[in-house]
Amino acid sequence: MAKKSFPLAKVYTLLEPGPVTLVTTSRNGKPNVMTMSWHTMLDFEPPLLGCVISGSVSSGALLKTRECVINIPTVEIAEQVVGCGNTSGATTDKFQKFGLTPLPASLVNAPLIKECYACLECRVTDTRMVNKYGFFVLEVVKAWIDPAVKNPRTIHHLGRGNFAVDGERIKLKSRMK
Repeated sequence: MAKKSFPLAKVYTLLEPGPVTLVTTSRNGKPNVMTMSWHTMLDFEPPLLGCVISGSVSSGALLKTRECVINIPTVEIAEQVVGCGNTSGATTDKFQKFGLTPLPASLVNAPLIKECYACLECRVTDTRMVNKYGFFVLEVVKAWIDPAVKNPRTIHHLGRGNFAVDGERIKLKSRMK
């Protein structure tokens, strides 16, 4: 079978690296939630991740406070996740509108989201690419998981309202710990 040309504007749909997340920030005592799927691990210890957050209430809060929480939802709350992504936090309390429960974090002021199976408290460590690309480097300073969730089924954005749900798992021999 021959390969065919693929539009460059859709390349991201082939490489989307990880689950859709909900990023929480808090500025002047006002929490906000935004949906994000453009992120990548950069290092293991300390855990560093890079993410694109630009032109939003959350990017302004992140620049000002230099902290956030990356909350990892499962398919059970996919509609709320998409709703958060389609709504501006400038005029809407997304926690209330989408039935999400803020919980206090231990090391940052941004809240955890109770309905998410994992939450990563983060601090900004590098903003050199924010002005040009909206790219922040974050250090995870505390990680939380819900031990009751044994096989989390995360959602992955494929573009234009299409998502894949994490499914079957396989285990292969690896030298990594």
